[in-house]
Amino acid sequence: MTPTSDAIIQPLPQSQNTKEMKTRMARNVAVDAYRGFVMLLMMAEVLQLARVAQSFPGNWVWSVLAFNQSHVEWAGCSLHDLIQPSFSFLVGVALPYSIASRVAKGGTFGKLFAHAIWRSFLLVALGIFLRSMNGTQTYFTFEDTLTQIGLGYPILFLLGFRPRRWQWIALGAILICYWAAWALYPAPGASFDYQAVGVKPDWQQHNFTGFAAHWNKNANLGNAFDQWFLNLFPRANPFVANGGGYLTLSFIPTLGTMILGLAAGRWLVDDAPRIPLKRFLIAGLVGIGAGALFHYTGICPIVKRIWTPSWTLFSGGACFLLLAAFSWVVDVKGYRKWAFPLLVIGMNSIAAYLVAHLFERFIASSFRIHLGPSAFHIFGDALAPLMEGAAILLAFWLILFWMYRRKIFLRI
Repeated sequence: MTPTSDAIIQPLPQSQNTKEMKTRMARNVAVDAYRGFVMLLMMAEVLQLARVAQSFPGNWVWSVLAFNQSHVEWAGCSLHDLIQPSFSFLVGVALPYSIASRVAKGGTFGKLFAHAIWRSFLLVALGIFLRSMNGTQTYFTFEDTLTQIGLGYPILFLLGFRPRRWQWIALGAILICYWAAWALYPAPGASFDYQAVGVKPDWQQHNFTGFAAHWNKNANLGNAFDQWFLNLFPRANPFVANGGGYLTLSFIPTLGTMILGLAAGRWLVDDAPRIPLKRFLIAGLVGIGAGALFHYTGICPIVKRIWTPSWTLFSGGACFLLLAAFSWVVDVKGYRKWAFPLLVIGMNSIAAYLVAHLFERFIASSFRIHLGPSAFHIFGDALAPLMEGAAILLAFWLILFWMYRRKIFLRI
């Protein structure tokens, strides 16, 4: 039996099967542009702005650029920190369109769920593969973007077939129960040996005190879980802690981010061709406000690396505002031509992810071989990393443009 409790998956009446169906399931250019922007931020790591900024000490422009192309050390948020939440959020946004399209083509719940399970497996496997490229054996890790999305995707898919209230109940249960589990886990005491779990002595400035200490780096429930779970897999060395503090269990609150995206996608489908800007703005401000409130009251700090519940709310709010901005410019104001470079990336996001992870070294070495080692020093040594990165980034885009022109789009 195919569940039909939600309007977005019900076939439209025969009289509406032309104009309204096309309107509801038409590709959302603003969403593609937003996704392209996110992937561009990820690929733009090759610009090495932090390295360039070191050559211009005291220059606030380079300092701001460098900060926003780097992850914050622990608490807080930079533009770069919004890449993974945005990518996860947009998975949720796209789901109602995908379900509506597949159901309209005669897809049954069983076949669609089997595809969701297969997609989940591929995402997890691809994430592990990419993380293992420079290793001597398979590096089983589950904290990267693709595996985190893959682990939560089947549950997100099931929520896409349930009434709207289910998504909000699931979101509330995830955030509250996850917060409670961490709050109940013993906080590190004054004698806790942080260096034994890979935390350097100069990290002390980032540690929380009081109740918020439950969310200190590598001294928390998530790391305790990984010390058990990740050591079940073959490893060159026993797992003690992730150097960046990232965790397998973060897929649970990441699912919360995807559920927020699911809500946004349903609003878009329901209101099409109108854009629910007011809802996006309200949701964005509420999310940011709630996350900040929990952070500053010490109830739950905003930490992207361990994806705290307050981070889910704060970053989710930021995603709603970014979606509102792209929707306003592209759909409300009708400015679309400028977005073409982003659409080339956003319509082929998996390819963009792979290109950035697999081709950077090859392209960089090719430039050095064929153009010479000093080709990018035309504006001086300080800007050489930026110039080389810009050339690599352009090469990334040209590969995706070639795929776009030939209608080659990677799908999982």
